[in-house]
Amino acid sequence: MVLPDNFLWGGATAANQAEGGMNRGGRGLNNVDLLPLDDDRLAIAKGRLSNLDRRDTYFYPSEEAIDMYTHYLQDIDLLAEMGLKTYRMSLSWTRIFPDGEGEANEEGLRFYEAIFKKLKAKGIEPLVTLAHFDVPLALIKQYGAWRDRRMVAAYVNYATTVFKRYQGLVKYWLTINEINILLHQPFVGGGLVFKEGDNVTELTYQAAHHQLVASALATKAAHTIDPENKVGCMLAGGSHYPYTCRPEDYLEAIHRDNGEYFFIDVQARGYYPRYALKKIEREGLNIQMTEQDLIDLSENPVDFVSFSYYSSRTVSAFEDDYATTTGNLFKSIKNPNLRSTQWGWQIDPLGLRSSLNMLYNRYQKPLFIVENGLGAMDTPDANGYVADDYRIDYTRQHIKAFKDAVEIDGIELLGYTTWGILDLTAASTGQMSKRYGFIYVDQDDEGRGTLKRTPKKSFYWYQKVIKSNGEDLD
Repeated sequence: MVLPDNFLWGGATAANQAEGGMNRGGRGLNNVDLLPLDDDRLAIAKGRLSNLDRRDTYFYPSEEAIDMYTHYLQDIDLLAEMGLKTYRMSLSWTRIFPDGEGEANEEGLRFYEAIFKKLKAKGIEPLVTLAHFDVPLALIKQYGAWRDRRMVAAYVNYATTVFKRYQGLVKYWLTINEINILLHQPFVGGGLVFKEGDNVTELTYQAAHHQLVASALATKAAHTIDPENKVGCMLAGGSHYPYTCRPEDYLEAIHRDNGEYFFIDVQARGYYPRYALKKIEREGLNIQMTEQDLIDLSENPVDFVSFSYYSSRTVSAFEDDYATTTGNLFKSIKNPNLRSTQWGWQIDPLGLRSSLNMLYNRYQKPLFIVENGLGAMDTPDANGYVADDYRIDYTRQHIKAFKDAVEIDGIELLGYTTWGILDLTAASTGQMSKRYGFIYVDQDDEGRGTLKRTPKKSFYWYQKVIKSNGEDLD
């Protein structure tokens, strides 16, 4: 058997894409609550268009999402039926601290406590993300979000509160989801909104520094409160391929990898890499960091490295090569050797194995694949059942790839959680029609539907995979 007996098979969701219940239980608003299903979504996500007050003219997918706030007991029963060993979920910061700081909301704390107890009763290990594209709106308005150092104390207070409250219920934690997304969508990743005259690069990297310090201090708190806690960082992963064998393209791929790995270099190693310090110096960025910051980073590296993987990226040193691009977040040339999803994301299972090798060789820490999945338009039958063989094939090929990474390359892999174990609203577009789940949820892009849950064909296939510990992939 390739994988260890304690391998953590699972699935993943995020509060802002699944939970809903925005106006219930004392929850406050966060940044993603202000992301509409609209042509303005991308400009808001990038911090180029301010939208800090909800408008009647917009539809906000996160308001209800798939209403796990109401359906969580049923949903956990389905996860248990599938045989999940772990469930990756996130807490809504504003369900616990409606204004991001101040007095904790007991109703919110009890809500998550009930979830964790239900998971434990079903034999499912929670893997909990503290901030999954989640910045309290009150702190965006008061401090300008992560550009301000006061965010560090607010985040660490929130983290410490939940570490204490859920001691013995949660062992595995992630500090900040896909932390490198801050560079690509600063409002989503850090609640940043820019105004005319702002030095966008400087403000973004200052926010990044504050997030890195906050992550280190949260890691320290987790280990102090309960030495059994295991804390990981989280990267939006994917290897960069040079478009040609030109030396310039190969060097561009190295530089692009460094640009994304910068955060994890700090979180896993405990110090700023020289290429990052050179960038700060070369571009004249005035990043405020104290000696104590550097000590905190050095003394509190993470225990493991987690990452999402959906596709690889192909890059060139020459702008003319970008005539045909793919994806909707990372700048990438269409790779003629790969198939693409309906949303243009290129399907590259072998790229997952490459990414595992690159990350493990770089950090020599246990790895955890915490997001991987196929976004596709599903067509249910009259009973809501979806025969999603395309999703099964995608997942099968990626499982084969990471099994080879473990068996042949010697990668230390803790587990694998597919993205969107239930259908949920897509982070990139806000659509429900971009479905990832093994469980169909009756909801359309405009929020219409019964919310009925129906297992897809992939549900029963994944059930068999987990039961066999990845040996039966037929």
